[in-house]
Amino acid sequence: MRRRKSRELALRMLYQLETNSSNPELALENYCNIFPYQQDVVDYAESLMLGVKKDREIIDTYIQDASEHWKINRIAFVDKNILRIGIYEMLFSEDVPPKVAIDEAIELAKKYGNEDSGNFINGVLDRVFKDYYKEPCLT
Repeated sequence: MRRRKSRELALRMLYQLETNSSNPELALENYCNIFPYQQDVVDYAESLMLGVKKDREIIDTYIQDASEHWKINRIAFVDKNILRIGIYEMLFSEDVPPKVAIDEAIELAKKYGNEDSGNFINGVLDRVFKDYYKEPCLT
């Protein structure tokens, strides 16, 4: 449940950064001064935010490749940032299983997106999972 709160907080911050280019750490600090969260929630949200920021070019390439018939700049800000969080957790986070990352992104889409967001997020993340996720070699 705390990780879900962290994902929601990261989504709010990424959305804010999408609409105005401010310092992510400062934006998070200011937001949390008004709406306090437990420190572990803030810490994980910050790691998601900074991870997405660091790997954004790669993540956006995955989104573009997986979202046929949609240019990334046409994807709603909320959906795009949910995808970024999901892909970051799926491909760059060692402690989140890919299926959990996908399920959590779908839940965010149901809560914050429009009526079609859940299906769209599921389709894109499933495609990224199939195309890019590398299973460990079993010998």
